[in-house]
Amino acid sequence: MCSTDSSAMLRALEMATTDALREAVIRLPPDVKRAIERAAAAETNPVAKGELVNIARNIAAAEELGVPLCQDTGVPVVYLTLPPSIPLTENLYDAVAKGVRRATANIPLRPNVVDPLTRHNTNDNTGDGIPAIHVKPGERLAVTVLPKGAGAENVSRIAMLFPSEKDGIERFVVETVLFAGGKSCPPVVLGVGIGGTFDGAAALAKEALLQSIDHMDPLEQKLCDAVNRLGIGPMGMGGDTTAFAVKVKTAACHTASLPVAVNVQCWACRRATREVVW
Repeated sequence: MCSTDSSAMLRALEMATTDALREAVIRLPPDVKRAIERAAAAETNPVAKGELVNIARNIAAAEELGVPLCQDTGVPVVYLTLPPSIPLTENLYDAVAKGVRRATANIPLRPNVVDPLTRHNTNDNTGDGIPAIHVKPGERLAVTVLPKGAGAENVSRIAMLFPSEKDGIERFVVETVLFAGGKSCPPVVLGVGIGGTFDGAAALAKEALLQSIDHMDPLEQKLCDAVNRLGIGPMGMGGDTTAFAVKVKTAACHTASLPVAVNVQCWACRRATREVVW
């Protein structure tokens, strides 16, 4: 960081938000592309293999042309990492909003954000405020974006299980994907939040989607295998791969509760991070 001038910092945060969104909607992270390649190589269903090949071609074309890889550029979910030296102020939120408006106009992004009741659209993806900005402490100021399309978001679910229903976690995860069918544009990546509170479990599930999908721990692998036994396959047309990966985040919860949330993400598991330098 070159100075402590607040106006320069806010301008840098605005630009970093725009740059992160541009990267996220045009280029998939390397781990996601590797998962698609592995699935295509292993797929035994000819139709499913063809769908995965088409997905790979779509990814390559988006990178070559510099355009979004899906027409649904999603809702801009934003994570800010703040070092101790930078206080949390409204100016930070305003800078992120400016970055989103710039990205909407320049990339461009489809204006998806509307008022929930009137459906009024400001056409800049901010509405009365960015739908989701999460702030966490860290060593450096950075912005991470997770564009979230409606097809997968609409089939996400949460359940308040009882502690005695621990074995029901797998059933709930699998049921969520079964009910979603092809509406979530599979193969999917599933973020699973276990514990916390009603709202906390949902936040955990979404944050889990920020993790690399190159590796899964035993629980994640078990859940992923169970989902893939459904045979829904790419775009719901049948096949070996219904989920590329399952990622789990947990938090302590009340002794009488077992919250479980599943945040479904389509094959376009988009995310990007930019450190803010000024």
